[in-house]
Amino acid sequence: MKIKLDNLTGEEVRELIRQHLASMMETSPPESVHALDLSGLQRSDVTFWSVWEQGELMGCGALKELDGRHGEVKSMRTASAHLRKGVARRMLQHIVDEAGRRGYHRLSLETGATESFVPARTLYESFGFRYCEPFSDYAEDPYSAFMTLELQ
Repeated sequence: MKIKLDNLTGEEVRELIRQHLASMMETSPPESVHALDLSGLQRSDVTFWSVWEQGELMGCGALKELDGRHGEVKSMRTASAHLRKGVARRMLQHIVDEAGRRGYHRLSLETGATESFVPARTLYESFGFRYCEPFSDYAEDPYSAFMTLELQ
């Protein structure tokens, strides 16, 4: 697997983001969907990566800078053909490592609170993320789970 910085111009990546947004809309009401669209992922405070193997897109993830000490995990998605191959684990490790290189003290995320998000929450828990109160501009929401990881 190779992780590369991505500018979101490739059709395969754009399609994966479309699938990600559609999936989020299927599992949560619109006001509870916090996934970034293409323009949100192209903002200067967001760094986006894609995961590839033998020319095939396997997944993606992003890191949003909230401030000089705090980052947010965004847009973690594994292509359906590559589920359970370690793509998300590899991407999350890359994001955690990058947050450390940037000198962040904390890395947080918002994910779904419903049953369909159990695999995602289990992954985050395995990295040491703990449940927390809403952060940044988020508000309490029954469809959201908020998690954070203190970095050294």
